[in-house]
Amino acid sequence: MSGKEDFRSSFFEECEELLEQTQDGLDAMADDPHDVEAVNGVFRAVHSIKGGAGAFGLEAVIDFSHKFETAMDAIRSGNVDLTDDMLDLFRMCGDNLSDLVTMARAGRNNPTAASAELEERLLEITGDMQEEEVPDFNPVTLDLGLDAGLDGETETETETETETGQGLLVYTVRFQPRAELFAAGNEPAPLFRALTRLGETEVAADISDLPALSDLDAMSCRISWLIRVTTDGGEAEIEDVFEFVEDCCELTIDSSIDVSGDLRFPDDGDLRDHGPDGVNIDGAGPAVLDMPGLGDLLPDLCGGAEGFGSPQGNKNEAGEARASADQSGADRKSAVAAAPAKQAAKTTKSSSTIRVDLDRIDKLINLVGELVIKEAMLSQSVGELDIARGSGVSAALDSVKQIANEIQEGVMAIRAQPVKPMFQRMARIVREASTATGKKVRFVTIGDYTEVDKTVIERLVDPLTHMIRNAIDHGLESPKDRKAVGKPAEGTVTLSAAHRSGRVLIDVVDDGGGINREVVRKLAVQRGLIQDTDQLSPSEIDHLLFMPGFSSKTEVSELSGRGVGLDVVRSAIHKLGGRVAIQSNPGEGATFSISLPLTLAVLEGMVVQVGGETMVVPISSVQETIRPTAEDLDRLGVDSLVLRNRGELVPVVDLGAFFGFRSAPDTLEDHVLLLIAADQGPRYALVVDAIQDQRQVVIKSLETNYQQISGVAAATILGDGRIALIIDADTVMRDLGSGGPGETSMKMAV
Repeated sequence: MSGKEDFRSSFFEECEELLEQTQDGLDAMADDPHDVEAVNGVFRAVHSIKGGAGAFGLEAVIDFSHKFETAMDAIRSGNVDLTDDMLDLFRMCGDNLSDLVTMARAGRNNPTAASAELEERLLEITGDMQEEEVPDFNPVTLDLGLDAGLDGETETETETETETGQGLLVYTVRFQPRAELFAAGNEPAPLFRALTRLGETEVAADISDLPALSDLDAMSCRISWLIRVTTDGGEAEIEDVFEFVEDCCELTIDSSIDVSGDLRFPDDGDLRDHGPDGVNIDGAGPAVLDMPGLGDLLPDLCGGAEGFGSPQGNKNEAGEARASADQSGADRKSAVAAAPAKQAAKTTKSSSTIRVDLDRIDKLINLVGELVIKEAMLSQSVGELDIARGSGVSAALDSVKQIANEIQEGVMAIRAQPVKPMFQRMARIVREASTATGKKVRFVTIGDYTEVDKTVIERLVDPLTHMIRNAIDHGLESPKDRKAVGKPAEGTVTLSAAHRSGRVLIDVVDDGGGINREVVRKLAVQRGLIQDTDQLSPSEIDHLLFMPGFSSKTEVSELSGRGVGLDVVRSAIHKLGGRVAIQSNPGEGATFSISLPLTLAVLEGMVVQVGGETMVVPISSVQETIRPTAEDLDRLGVDSLVLRNRGELVPVVDLGAFFGFRSAPDTLEDHVLLLIAADQGPRYALVVDAIQDQRQVVIKSLETNYQQISGVAAATILGDGRIALIIDADTVMRDLGSGGPGETSMKMAV
């Protein structure tokens, strides 16, 4: 990837963060219209997007963001008072800016359909402010005045080598980076910081080669630096600092210049006159940007690292700094001599985050998965050798297993991301659905910083979008109907996320009228989905909404349909290894609950034997294991069994018969029952022959490598190299009515 493509990719990654900041700021403005920091935050974010887009010529993004930031500037300057209508407009502008950035990332640099209308509405807020032209910017010489002895008034004298006393030498370094240096992710500031560890360091930047901003090539470097290093080390130590960038810069190290006075470029000639505060009056000719010593400058560069002096920023302090340059040479030499000891005590602060390509993380996750498989193989091989427990081999193997698990957990955590960006996308869906239906909707989010695997988040967007639209279109009543039953005209949709028992739970809750079960049952009978004589519980009626072909609408809705596509929602959730359930109270609303694994790479499973085959049941589905007795079981009809468990009759399903591995056993005393907590309907028990082990297994998709199989969620590779199927218990129960893959005769007792 070229350097320009790297910069472009970084720009769009930063845009995602800036758009998130924009939404956060608008939310804060909704809570407090007078929150100045929130307004400033939105303005800065939009302004940053515009500035970055300008470097890549993204005219559509530039034009719209310019009008957006001008409107925000009118708010923050107090020229315009923020209203609810303006806040709604700004939210739509944020959505449109997100669309423009997405289009630009895909290579389409043109306005969206909504851009023109939104720009007209923004113009109504700002009036003529939008027409102000930004004057061309020409770089000028700026003297920061933050250090002594850098005013360029004392001419240098040449010597073969300059000694400052007490074994210190002075070196002058000329540093001219090329574009390759920045393309490789390097910057001058860390190099300067490294030089400060050698001794006192002073820097002057040559910006005389900078063109007008309109002519500036962002991919080239037109600035060079002259650096004075006072150190007791040698030239080799300075060369070591630039070792990793020596192929992408022009570097000279000279010890023949006496810089006991002021730092300046030897070939500068006469410097131009300077106006007040060191600003070059006409910006012409060679220019020197006087900079502070690194001890003063680096708090800004390094986030205020402890030990660095505070930058000085006003005229009086600058004057005092210049006055200190007139102190005696002895005082100056004494200060220089003490510099190395002070520099040794200074510490720096490194960046707390880095950006890593997602493909690299995926590759690492795959390798960790293979490590887990190999560890399981090794454990099984050692077990077959009948080595005594507690021996050196066994202890070492346990340590390897523990380390492998910790590596696995750490790698999984790398891919984990907060659900907040996804929740912000749902806020846009709410606004669009509210506008389409004419309903007032308040959107509430809980658990925004709950972390989930990035792949899970990406594949969860479409199901959540449909459920949010469904909640608004069919869950919430019209404002008139809500008022008639004593509810506020504004409905509420709540989206929440939380971790529970190694899974993530996401709820979509509305405070609407709830599910009309009488209507749902009637429609299901009309469409032939159930028989009129079928006896269904309220929960079973609710879950009819997930059946293919079901719709509670007499007319097709362009927005959503409670039932239109909900079967697709359930299918998408199941492909993620999740489950979806419904709870509803008439007149009080409905809750759609999604239970998902934290990651799609591994799961904690129970390895069981069924009809001579090895299978895996997810631990998260198993409530308890039971060794049944004859008194615990009752037979219903010819081929149905129920388990008595804590005052409840639990249907019994034989996995071996379901998959056709064997016929259903006559007695279950020699078998084990796994009590399963179902999302849909009552609990049930799965019959297995024996439990072998409990371990983490690496998930391998059957649908990708073979095809979808009823009752099977995925597959895994065991320690002996064999493939084991991972059971999807909910699908087993759902398909049981049709006989299942093995045409088993065992049915669920209703």
